[in-house]
Formats: sequence, structure tokens, C-alpha cells
Amino acid sequence: MEQEKSVWVIGHKNPDTDSICAAIAYADLKNKMGNIKYEAKRAGQINEESKYVLEYFEISTPAYIMDVGAQVKDIEIRKTSGISSQVSLKTAWETMKAQNVVTLPITNRNGLLEGLIITGDIATSYMDVYDNRILAKARTQYKNIAETLEGEVFAGNAHGYFIKGKVVVATESPELMEEYIEDDDMVILGNRYEVQLCAIEMNASCIIVCSDAKVSKTIQRLAEERGCVIITTPYDTYTVARLINQSMPVKYFMRRENLITFEMEEYVDDVREIMSKERHRDFPVLNEEGKYMGMISRRNLLNMKRKQIILVDHNEKTQAVDGIDGAEILEIIDHHRLGSLETISPVFFRNQPLGCTSTIIYQMYQEQGVEISKKIAGLLCSAIISDTLMFRSPTCTREDQQAAEALAEIAGIVIEEHAKRMFQAGSNFKAKSAEEILYQDFKTFYAEDKEFGVGQLNAMSHEELQEVKEKLLPYIQKVQVERKLDMIYVMLTNILEESSELIFVGDNAKDIAEQAFRGHVIEQKDSFLLKGVVSRKKQLIPALMMALQERLNAT
Repeated sequence: MEQEKSVWVIGHKNPDTDSICAAIAYADLKNKMGNIKYEAKRAGQINEESKYVLEYFEISTPAYIMDVGAQVKDIEIRKTSGISSQVSLKTAWETMKAQNVVTLPITNRNGLLEGLIITGDIATSYMDVYDNRILAKARTQYKNIAETLEGEVFAGNAHGYFIKGKVVVATESPELMEEYIEDDDMVILGNRYEVQLCAIEMNASCIIVCSDAKVSKTIQRLAEERGCVIITTPYDTYTVARLINQSMPVKYFMRRENLITFEMEEYVDDVREIMSKERHRDFPVLNEEGKYMGMISRRNLLNMKRKQIILVDHNEKTQAVDGIDGAEILEIIDHHRLGSLETISPVFFRNQPLGCTSTIIYQMYQEQGVEISKKIAGLLCSAIISDTLMFRSPTCTREDQQAAEALAEIAGIVIEEHAKRMFQAGSNFKAKSAEEILYQDFKTFYAEDKEFGVGQLNAMSHEELQEVKEKLLPYIQKVQVERKLDMIYVMLTNILEESSELIFVGDNAKDIAEQAFRGHVIEQKDSFLLKGVVSRKKQLIPALMMALQERLNAT
């Protein structure tokens, strides 16, 4: 049974508490409003603050999604059944005609792919000239021969294999037969008793009696004694000679080397590129255990169903999960400036100038008349506290504070106490590497042909931030080179003092920051102190953008 497809609700890369909590809460709201299944996901590792919040309210961490591009599992896979390698060419051909396919997968009893047989392989087997020992070389089963000739095994072991000798057509003269029949041959003959007897006495391994001729009990008994298989068929000698090669097993002709297969988790873009270089029409799909699941072709790529996504807390392509161009965006819920993200078709887009996306989602619960559970209220309240630095950020609005207070009452928490524990958990940097610290809240932006990254770290004390600074200064220089960014800025925000120390790297990074905050910069040894600046979204980014534009206009 196929797994039900769900809509993913997902925040930005390097998610903060609002990104995580908003995704969980909005998925909860959507699930309570309709029949479609919604799931919260995350596009990066969660930070310590978010981890604390999830553990406190006993909510599972959303699953990590690296890429939302279309995968093979999003394509309608044709469920062409696998066949045994012992199946005859004739049966394989008839199966292809019945299923209207040109390729059949060969699988073993455990469902593992062993090879492929295509119409061209079968055509080649019919057209090529083989010697009269080909059936033995192919280890053809007597049962297959009987089925191909629409006959039956009259005597002997039907499940045995023809593995020695050649295939010959007997003459009407036993005397002449002695000149060319050898041990273990398969002899095609008619209804003459003496010819049948001669073939058995010359140690034939099998005789094929044509035209529904009678087989006497004496011949049958003698065949049993000599271990000779008797197959009877309604076809005449000519037809039997023409059809018999079709009884060979597909194992002898199937392709088993350098098979091009795809796995369920592979991305369609990669699959399309490989398909474009191959002449094959159909390609097998395997699951993670290597078991055969079905077939896909180029035509299937046209009818693929993109993953359906709802984005929360961002609308910039650079911040979105990888593969977003290959997904179908249904909704965007955000509180940031309008970014560069484009959609294929119109979407529901709600963007409000509030301090937190979770405030918007709280309002949507109210508008829909949906009750907020204690745990979801706790998540939404925590997100607002985090994004507004407990209402100290200039991005914080009256609506944010009112929402947080109402949610705190539902969740049964005291805002000041909960905020202190959250921020302490989030500023525990001692055991973290510079990479973990930087990327717990790092975003990239474009302005005037410049790409720059901005990170932000919040702490309750100056000492904590100084420890982080020593780790980050050499590391951001490395990141700038590796990611080919023009500049990197990191805000070291002291929540209690409501100020940020700004460290930076890159050509003109210092000059641009100084221009952005002219008259409000306190220059230090290797950084700027920005008093009253605690918001990346409302204070730092707009100022940097304006400075970049002014420099461009001046040139």
C-alpha cells in the first residue's frame, strides 16, 4: 500500500526558534482544519534554544529535510512485475504483449533484480542462427519446452534440464538415425514406433513426439527405465523445429552487466540527466534494500507530482531549503521583507510587519476559531520571546506582546522565567565548534550585486559573547573564502544591555558598516559596538542595504 503524500511545512535553513515552532504550530492548525495531512519539517540543525523549548514542552523535533526537489518516489512508477530467470523467451514475449511493455525485469525469489530482458533481445534470439546445441548451453527446462510447444511431459521429470547433447529431427529410417544421433540428444520425431524405440535405445535424453501421436506403454516404460523424457505436442515436426528455441530461459539472454537503475530517493534532475545519455526506454527502480519496485521511463518524468510545501518565517530563495525550485509552494507565512522567491502558480501569501511569524499563526488560530493546545501555545509563546528578545527588539509590536501574554496563560508559564531559561540554553556555546555557533542562525542576502552573510548570536552576558568572538573571528574569514561571499557580519547581541557587537570580514565590510551606522558606531579593536541595535531584520539589514545602494550611486 502506497504511503499517503503529505504537505510539508518548513522554515528556513539554519532555523531559529520561530522557524521551528511556527512550522510545528502551522502544521497543527492545518491538520485541524482539513483532511489533508500536514507535517512539520526542518531545513537544518536546531540550536540549543530551540532544543530546550521542544524538550520543555515534550514535542518531537521535526524531521530534517536536505532537499525538497522531486524524487523518483514522487513519480508514478509502473508496477511491471518481475519474472523468474527460468521463464522461457516465449512466455516473456507474451507477457510483454499482455502488459504492453518493451522491458521486463528479472528478479529472484527475494525480489532482488537479477537482470533485464527487452524486446530487442528476444528478437535477436529469434533471428540469430544458433547451432543445434544451444538449448543445452542455455540449460533449458523440459517444462519450458513442453509449454512452448503447447504440449505436456508424458514421461520423465518435467522439472529436469536439458544440459547435454544437441537437438535433431529424426528421419523415418532407424538405420540412418544411428549415424547422427548421439548420447543425450533431444530427438524430434513422429508416430512411428520403431523410430521412437531407436531414439530411446540410442540414449536420447528426450524425445518430442509431434502431431499428438500416440505413445505406447512399451515406449513409455522403456523411456522411464532409460531416464528419457517424453514430450508430446500437437504441432508438426516443422513447427516444433521452428518454435523450440523459444523455450530457452531468459537467463541466457538477459542483460545483467552495467544495468542502469534508480533508487526511490534519487532526485529527478539527476535521473533526467542520466536518461538523456542512454538509449534505453525503461529503467528499473529499486528501494533502499535493493529490491525491485517497478519501472520508469522518460514519459513518467512528465507526469511527476512535485512535493507540496508551505514556507514559514522566510520568503528568500537563498534561505529556503535546497531544491525549492523543484517543489510546489502552496503557501508562505512570513514577517520579513519581500525576497527573491518565485512561484509557478499563485499562492496564499500572508506577510505582516510583526516581530514574529508565530504571532501571525496565533492570529490564524483565532480567526479560524481553533483551540490552541497547551503545548502548541508554549511553542508559539517561546518563538515570540525568542524573536523579540522578550519584547526588547524594535521589531516587537503591541500585537506580539499581547499574543505572547495570552499564549503564556494557556501554556501555564511565566514569561520572564521561561525567557531566562531559554536564553541561557541558547547561549551555552562552550561545547560547540565555531561552525556550529555561526550556522545556528546565519542567513545570506543579495544587494547591489553583492552577496553577504549575516549571523546573530544572543547571550545574557558580555563574557559569554567574548568567548564566542574569539572562536568566530578566524572562522568567518575561512567561511567567506569557501562560500565566495563578499562580506560576512555577525551580531553578538547582549540581551540585557540591548546592544550588539558587530564583527565582520571582507573588502569594504568595515567601511559599509560605518557608513550604515554613521554617528552611532563605537569603534573597538576589531569590531563595532552598536548600542540599541538588537534586530538583524529591522535595524542591521536595512542599514547595510542602504549603505550599499549609496555607494553604488556614488560611483
